[in-house]
Amino acid sequence: MNKRHVRAVAVAAVAVVALTGARGSNGGSCGGSSSSSGSNHSDNDGGSTSGGSVSGGSGSADKAIRDVTIDECKYDQATKNLVARITVKNDGSMDYDYSVSMKFKGATGGSVTPRTAFKAGIAVAAGASQSVEVTTPYIGTGDGSEYTDCEVSRVSRF
Repeated sequence: MNKRHVRAVAVAAVAVVALTGARGSNGGSCGGSSSSSGSNHSDNDGGSTSGGSVSGGSGSADKAIRDVTIDECKYDQATKNLVARITVKNDGSMDYDYSVSMKFKGATGGSVTPRTAFKAGIAVAAGASQSVEVTTPYIGTGDGSEYTDCEVSRVSRF
C-alpha cells in the first residue's frame, strides 16, 4: 500500500473509535446505582447513637455518601419514631438534590429486626449544607433502647 492509503485507513480507524467510543468492560454507563455502606458505632444510653462523617470510595455513589454526616440517632418517645439527624454538605460547584437511606440496628448478635428510613429531595446548594431528620416508625413495644446503632446505607445525588 502506498502512504496515501495507509493514512486514509488510519484516519478512518480514528474516526470509528471517536464515533463509537473506546470502552472497557465497565464502560457504557454514565449513571447507575451502587450500594455503599458506612457506619458510625458508638453505644450510648437511651438507644441513641451519634456519629461523624461516613467514609466512602471513589465511585459516584461513594462520593455522595461522603457528603453525609450522622449527627445523632435516637428514639423519639413523643412521635414513636427512630430518628437519624444528619447533615448533608455539598462541597461541589453545582446544586444537588440528595436521597438518603438509613439503617437502624441493634447490638451485634442481638435479635433486633433492622429498620430502614428513607428521605428524598434534600436540596443542597453548591458550597452549602443542610441538616434534616430521617425517620421510620418504631414497631417495638419497649423504649427503643434495643436500637443501638444507625448507619447510612445508600445515598444518591442528582
